[in-house]
Amino acid sequence: MVALSPVPGGSTVDAVLDQLQAQVSGGSWPVGERIPAELDLAAQLGVSRPAVREAIRALSHVGVLEVRRGDGTYVRSSGDPRPLLRRVTRATARDVFEVQLAYDVQAARLAARRRTGADLARLEELLRARDEATEADEFGAADARFHLGVAEATRNPVLIEAMRFFIHRLHESMRTIRLDHEVPEAGPAAHRAVLDAIAAGDPDGAARAAAAVVQPTLAILEGLVGEAPTDTGLEPGASPAGGGAA
Repeated sequence: MVALSPVPGGSTVDAVLDQLQAQVSGGSWPVGERIPAELDLAAQLGVSRPAVREAIRALSHVGVLEVRRGDGTYVRSSGDPRPLLRRVTRATARDVFEVQLAYDVQAARLAARRRTGADLARLEELLRARDEATEADEFGAADARFHLGVAEATRNPVLIEAMRFFIHRLHESMRTIRLDHEVPEAGPAAHRAVLDAIAAGDPDGAARAAAAVVQPTLAILEGLVGEAPTDTGLEPGASPAGGGAA
């Protein structure tokens, strides 16, 4: 078995992910085997437990690992997802907000239907923390926690896990926007409107309010990025399946 090595400084989560994937790809952790516990991995790698948890979560989302509550984490596949994960890491702020728009609208709509009193109390706390955050990194983390809190009120495990996978990029993007005064971010009133509509049990109102949080920032980012062509995976002159414009 290849031993894990302490992770050097720098991009800790990526370095942890690389070492875990190496154990799987190299056969040290075969498919079906339970991997060491988070605490043990953190000690061997010389990193924090949250860094290990983030790397495990990333590998779980792409099907390499499987987290079984109360039992541990098992290897599901020996495939290497790192090229895909690096593409997510290199995504622009515009890319992030385009995905966030879709997630947030659906999360707000479902949360308005399914939220409990405990959910509303927690969302109040998360929104207060977001409003009171001043330093850029603190603000990015608080904003991400509020958006994740809305998703958690949906009771939809797929949406919640997708948001948990994506939330790190949202945190980074909001931190960047807070530091860049040329790009506006939705303030307390816009986020309060989302929570008020969820509390009122108004799915359509919550969806509209969630869209209003993301769309102004996305519009500015669209202007900054411009209409650069993107790789659609199609041959020149080809059309997507189905033909016409949406």
